[in-house]
This record gives sequence, C-alpha cells and structure tokens, in this order.
Amino acid sequence: MSKPIKVSMIVWNPFTNDARVLKEAETLVANGYQVTVFALFKAGVNVEHDVLTSGVIVRRIDGMGLFRRKNKGHAQSLSMKPLAQLSRLVKRVGTIFSMIAAVSRSKPDIIHAHDVNVLVTAYVASKMCAAKLVYDAHEISTDREGYRPFRKVVGCIEKTLTPKVAAMITTTDVRAKFFRLAYKVPRPTVLQNRPTKSFAEPQQSNHIRDTLNLQQSWPIALYQGMLQPGRGLERLVQVAQHIDEVYFVFIGGGRIEDKLKQLVTNLGISDRVHFIATVPLADLPLYTASATFGVQPIENTCLNHYSTDSNKLFEYILAGLPVISTGFPEIRKVIEQYQLGLAIKDNSQDLHQAIVQFRDNPELLQHYAANTQAAVEQLCWEEQEHKLLELYQRVQSAV
Repeated sequence: MSKPIKVSMIVWNPFTNDARVLKEAETLVANGYQVTVFALFKAGVNVEHDVLTSGVIVRRIDGMGLFRRKNKGHAQSLSMKPLAQLSRLVKRVGTIFSMIAAVSRSKPDIIHAHDVNVLVTAYVASKMCAAKLVYDAHEISTDREGYRPFRKVVGCIEKTLTPKVAAMITTTDVRAKFFRLAYKVPRPTVLQNRPTKSFAEPQQSNHIRDTLNLQQSWPIALYQGMLQPGRGLERLVQVAQHIDEVYFVFIGGGRIEDKLKQLVTNLGISDRVHFIATVPLADLPLYTASATFGVQPIENTCLNHYSTDSNKLFEYILAGLPVISTGFPEIRKVIEQYQLGLAIKDNSQDLHQAIVQFRDNPELLQHYAANTQAAVEQLCWEEQEHKLLELYQRVQSAV
C-alpha cells in the first residue's frame, strides 16, 4: 500500500476560525492526503498539537510573544517605540525560523502557503525539503487595507516567488486576472470562499433574538465578519439611526469594534444596534440562519475590496438570507445571476433605500429567500472542491 501524499499547510494565524484553510485541508484528507496545518500558538487560546475529527493534524509554533500585546491595528504598531518595534521584529523573525524548521522536519511532498505573509517561509521550507509549493493568495495584498505601507515589499515578494511555485490559487476571477497580468504567471485556479452544505442545515430560529433578548418582531439586518476599516460598517451604523423597526446585529470583532460601539452610544441607538462577539465556526450557521437578511456594505477603498466576493456573501446565501451588498463585479455577478437580493451602489443613500425596501416588502424577502434555497447546490464548497483535487493531481504529476 502506497504512503499518502504529505501536505504541509502554513498560515500566519492561530488557526481557530480560518474557514477557507479548514475546508481545503479537510477536502484533501477526505481524498487520501495527510495534511498538517502549521499555525501560530497562542497561550490560553489553543494547543500546540491537535488532531481534528476530520483527521487534519494541527501543529502550532510558539509566537514568541507576538500575541501578548493586544492588537490595536496598524496605527498602534507604527506608534510603538523603536525598541518595542525592534523587539517585535526579532520575535517575528524567530517565529518564522521556527516555522521553517518545523515544516522542513515534517518532510512534506507539497507545501501549501496560505497568503503572502507566509510565502517566503513556505518557499524556503520547500527548498530545504525538496517539496513542491502551492501558493494560495486569499487577497490582493499589494492594494489592501492595512498593507499599503508594505505594498512595494509585498509586490517584490510575489513578483519574485509566484513564477517559481508549482501552482497558484486565488478567490475570484478578477483576482485571477490581476495575478496573471501582474506577474506573468498562468491564470490561478479560482476557489471561492464558499461554505460547505452543512452551513445550510440550521433552520430559521430565534437564536439571535433569544441571545440578545430582542423584544420586538422587527426584521434583523445581520453583518457578520471582521469589524475592520473600509467595510462600510460606520456607514451602516449611521444609516441605522434613520431606520426604525429594524434590528441591526454585528457578529465578530476587530480593529474598529470599540469605535463602532461608541458611535452607537453617541447616536443613541443602542436599543436597535447590537453586537455579538466572534462565535466558533461550528456555531455560526445557527446565528446566521436566525437573521432576516444579510448586509455587506463594503467600500471601494482598495483593489482588494473591489475584487472580492467574501465568505459572508456565501454564508448568508447558504443560510437562506436575502442579501444587500455593494455591487462590485464579483458580488453583483452572484447576486444577479441567482436573484438573491440587491446589489447597490457604494453610498449611504442606496444602502438606506435597500434596507427600507426589505423592511417594507416581506413578499420580496420571501422571493429572494426562496431563490437562496435553489442556489445552495451551485454555491457550496462541495461544488468546486474538485478543482482543488485536480490542481493537486497536476502538481503531483509535474516533473
């Protein structure tokens, strides 16, 4: 009996809520690969060694203090004293070397780098253990919120290393075109950020209403995901103050969480706008399915946003929620092809009008909700996972 192909995936996070990486790893394990995810160890949050029920092995590398300072975002990192910045840099470099050593010792056949912040790490490790390298670009990091100060460095890394990988993956057609033209590489395989069919299993319930003790039968407008700049969340709160008889619920955390909560307090709308902390991936479908419709008011602040479709779009759809979203090309394509909601312009007026339209037209909501049920089979992870397996087969067979 032949030995399974060994795959080492590398992520620069604790691997506790990374849905995309988990789906890819589980698909490979289900098809006979041995997959180890190398992530960052965060004391008190996760364990250094774990084996998931799916068979995915997880090894976490000590972050050497990277997580001990509460992350307040890029602005704080720039304002840190030079000595503190140097200390953080030394810790990061130490973690990278530890990661390279751990991955190399595992002697994988294929190394799978998840995003640009581990591409150099993965490339060095691949050379040390003669493994083939797959690059999975989740974002366009040369034009991305929070990455602009580093765009030249990121561009240099990608321009140098992407032509050297065995295969490349990204998340949308627009991004695939960008990488092909920017770096003169073959068009990357597109794997959208779709949930598995299991996300569609929970039935509509009162889970959010019960969690927040919401007393009125008003519709619930849901935003779930990271609370980060450029996602239109402050705009959504500003719009909420002018819309009665709708609950606005944010699920998640991030750099502007405190700012959003303060804005809600200042506007005096705490009775209608509520926050739920980040929930485990396994529990998220229950929350999502208990909302009335999903909102994604992302702003055109960078090419990365303009080219996105995002996890939350597909999560809303599989949970049976009609969608209101800024109509960037990849998002509009999904919403209009399957008639799942409203693709709007990137402004407050259109966002306000769309929410009011949903509030005042329950028949329209029912129409879009019915269409989401018909779209599940076409927009789930299982419909596209064959492309990941085909890519791996090509990588294996390449000389």
